[in-house]
Amino acid sequence: MGNEQHGKDFEAQVRELMAEDAYTIRPSSAPYPAIRRQGTTERRRRVAAAGAVLVALAAAPVAAYALNGNGGDGSVNTAAPLPSADASPGTTPTPVQSKPVGPAGPATPGQLLDGITLAQASDGLEKCIALDHKHQEDLPPETRTTDLGDADDYRIILALNSTGDSNAPGDGIYVVAVRQQANQQQTRVICDIVDGKADGINTSGEGLELDNGGPAMADMNAGKLYQQSYIDKGNWKLPFRWGTIGRFESNVARVAVSYGGSTSEAALDHGWFVASGTLNKQVTLAPHVKGYDNTGKVVYDSDNDSMYEKTLP
Repeated sequence: MGNEQHGKDFEAQVRELMAEDAYTIRPSSAPYPAIRRQGTTERRRRVAAAGAVLVALAAAPVAAYALNGNGGDGSVNTAAPLPSADASPGTTPTPVQSKPVGPAGPATPGQLLDGITLAQASDGLEKCIALDHKHQEDLPPETRTTDLGDADDYRIILALNSTGDSNAPGDGIYVVAVRQQANQQQTRVICDIVDGKADGINTSGEGLELDNGGPAMADMNAGKLYQQSYIDKGNWKLPFRWGTIGRFESNVARVAVSYGGSTSEAALDHGWFVASGTLNKQVTLAPHVKGYDNTGKVVYDSDNDSMYEKTLP
């Protein structure tokens, strides 16, 4: 009897405990506020990631890409290329600059004398070179000289009126031009243009070092620019426009040329000196050339140059 009563009391205690702890045993309700916050955070994270992708694509220099969804046929479109916003369909690429047409002009305007324009001097040079090409074609191959090339390869350093004489009748113009070849040879041409046609051409090819060993050297064939024919000695046509040219080295800062009692300051043009003037009387002495360094010291005097012809023939 006692044991039976004890068993009933134990069962009653168990039932009471189960009733009191029912909350702890039953699963708790879903924490809706926490789930909502987590969902919102996840959506923001996806939006931020998509924004980062778009920023990266906008920074691409060549092409932009659009992120597409599923295609109507069930396929997935990923990155579709679109034209870059910086690319202008109507933009024409900048053309490559071509080589300028025609010979280059002189360093100073004063080297084009007597109203001769660069276009006129260029035309005369082209005619002279064409005349030389034709002359070379008429010669046997073994007797042909160096090809003068094209007029575009030259720089005009002097243009002036020429006075006809008994040896070369007809007034015209002289055009002097130079070029430096790939083999470091200087080519110099003196063109004689009469009545708009090439009447003659004098050429010389020289190395970079001056033949007289000095810092300056007058061109040995420049006599045709500053004298009239020996046939007319003592009976020159006056006034007479004259010119002379020569080369100088880097230690020469100034060149002066005296002729017929007056002195002309020479123009310095890429290693060449160019002087000119007008004679109003007959002369017997060639132009006197002096070169000075940047301190004013005389570093060249044609009177001391054994290779320079100091008197006229």
